[in-house]
Amino acid sequence: MKQSSGTLLYRRVPLGLEVLLVHPSGNYNRGKPWSIAKGLPDPDEELEAAARRETREETGVIADVLAPLGEIQYKKNGKRIHCFAGPAPADAQPHCASWEVDRAEFVSLDQARQLIHPDQAPFLDRLLELLAT
Repeated sequence: MKQSSGTLLYRRVPLGLEVLLVHPSGNYNRGKPWSIAKGLPDPDEELEAAARRETREETGVIADVLAPLGEIQYKKNGKRIHCFAGPAPADAQPHCASWEVDRAEFVSLDQARQLIHPDQAPFLDRLLELLAT
């Protein structure tokens, strides 16, 4: 079974919380939903290490302290997505660091709920649970 690993980095702002999302590039993805920064682990690569690498490769942001948010499985193709959450570095300035994405931005939690792939939406709820503890 295919699996990906990624991060849901966040930052606190005066009006609440923002999370870092990416949008896949390519004309065929123009109307597709946004996603956490993620990708396939290399052979023998730990899931958390893959999440850090993929985030750096796609957004230019280096993730520091991470906590697991578990996994989801895409309903359509069965792909398993593992997610790790953590605070974004204070000086984080995401940009499209890879051909794989055409947008990399911090968005409000409300906006993230509108943009993110529906199967990944539970990661937003899990992040709020993590931050509430």
